[in-house]
Amino acid sequence: MKNNYSKQEMYEHLIVQQEMPLLEWLIANVKQSRSKIKATMQGSGIKVDGKIVTQFDFMLRKGMRVSISKSKKNTNQLKSRFVKIVYEDKYIVVIEKNTGILSMAAGHKSLNVKAVLDDYFHKCHLRCRAHVVHRLDRDTSGLMIYAKDIETEQILEHNWQEIVYDRRYVAVVSGEIVEEGGTIANWLKDNKAYVTFSSPVDNGGKYAVTHFHVLDRTTEHSLVEFSLETGRKNQIRVHSADMGHPVCGDVKYGNGDDPLHRLCLHAYMLCFYHPVTGERMEFQTGIPNNFRQLFK
Repeated sequence: MKNNYSKQEMYEHLIVQQEMPLLEWLIANVKQSRSKIKATMQGSGIKVDGKIVTQFDFMLRKGMRVSISKSKKNTNQLKSRFVKIVYEDKYIVVIEKNTGILSMAAGHKSLNVKAVLDDYFHKCHLRCRAHVVHRLDRDTSGLMIYAKDIETEQILEHNWQEIVYDRRYVAVVSGEIVEEGGTIANWLKDNKAYVTFSSPVDNGGKYAVTHFHVLDRTTEHSLVEFSLETGRKNQIRVHSADMGHPVCGDVKYGNGDDPLHRLCLHAYMLCFYHPVTGERMEFQTGIPNNFRQLFK
């Protein structure tokens, strides 16, 4: 079976002249059907100022540069309610995972992204396996990278801090945060029950730094963007609790506030240098609609 991986993807570039949502603008300015435009977006074929954007309601501003892919996408679509492929080439695959699925196997027959990808590769007759390079908790949704060979996995694992230059999460947290933003920094260490706890002084754990910015707020909840300077286990969940505003739906570090019946944490931005080509790769998903609904 032939794989549709193009060495040089062709794009049409247009400059935005008036502010409007992305899908609406594309329908007005691109000579394609609505269904084809939506398919191109869902296949990560639309870039705004160099960043892949897949959300239909992304608001364009005057002067932005929109790039529309003219290349054919891989026709082998992964069909899973837990995993969506955002980008794929011969070295890596970027996915958006749903809540309720592990990043990799833990125990016998556990539902995990690696197994879903391995099955997809097998059905597509691709001679590769998914190699885990970072993780998201089972109940955290959002963007992840998997390597498709051991050499690429090793490059990512050993050079992660240099390769990944921007990782952001969005969360609904309990209570109204008055500050516009700030930074939490301390040491994180697991106790014997594998619960991560923080310390303002070195406790033999790992130093962790999280930056936050409040996007919206009500008297009951705040919508917060978290930017990671370090990537420690449960870092955002612990730091959010340290602020006195734990992530909603967090049964481990939370306060019982659970408006959406899920852990309200989503990895929505992932920017990195391609481990083989060195190209800047920038991916962003929309803020989950049910998160936004709490602030209407």
